Amino acid sequence: MSAILMDGKTLGMKVRENVKARVVTLRTNGIIPCLAVVLVGDDAASLSYVVSKEKALAEAGMESRDIRLPQSTSETELLALIAELNKDEKVHGILVQSPVPKQIDEDKVISAIDPKKDVDCFHPLSVGNMILGKPGFLPCTPHGVLVLLKEYKIPVYGSHAVVVGRSHLVGKPLANLLSLKEYNATVTLCHTGTKDLACFTKQADILIVAARNPEFIKPEMIKEGAAVIDVGINRITDPSAKKGYRVCGDVDPAVADKAGFYTPVPGGVGPMTIAMLLQNVAESAEKSL
Repeated sequence: MSAILMDGKTLGMKVRENVKARVVTLRTNGIIPCLAVVLVGDDAASLSYVVSKEKALAEAGMESRDIRLPQSTSETELLALIAELNKDEKVHGILVQSPVPKQIDEDKVISAIDPKKDVDCFHPLSVGNMILGKPGFLPCTPHGVLVLLKEYKIPVYGSHAVVVGRSHLVGKPLANLLSLKEYNATVTLCHTGTKDLACFTKQADILIVAARNPEFIKPEMIKEGAAVIDVGINRITDPSAKKGYRVCGDVDPAVADKAGFYTPVPGGVGPMTIAMLLQNVAESAEKSL
């Protein structure tokens, strides 16, 4: 068997084109969707993420409020900035790039963002609404995974979904979303304390891996014909590569010979994350009509 590759790059562009059309309508009504992107410090990886988000916003016809703060910024200063952005009617979304410097309590920062502008779905109220199945923004990466499953018509209702990894960003939200009546999957959440991980992964109709462990899920650990969603993004040393490293996921690509569906890395889940962020910003702007 050779798995069907789930092309997140193409689907992500489809979502972004839809968002772009919505932005045209918004602009016709005098509203320019705006995301305030706050970066504290000069972390190279964070800067790279921010630049890619800003580029995507511009391509969608949105405004990016680019705010760069020094590493020495205090918690009080950052919270004051967020309070200003909360009040600014021209700002529809607020994103504070993680991680923040040690002198700042990240939980306080997240809780300070107006839930109406919490397009990352990190605020406790946003998370609560998600768990209860109430209206609100969905976290970008988990939402992107759900859209991929729908696009490829992978049966979720009544299936056994196994999620490996319990991060607040991916694992926990996905486990909760998949267990809602809308999806009605039976969900098993595995983590570092799970004994005999393969015992669970081999039962999965849908296996979602977000564990930050390069290529550790092997073909013998999956069920034949399963849908395998690889959320991992890792850099590993590779002297043969031009940059001296290569990007890989948490799943061994050899799994594609046994799975029914498989998300490649790169080009699978990654492009969906930014697409869903843009969709959340557009949705927030539409609520101001």
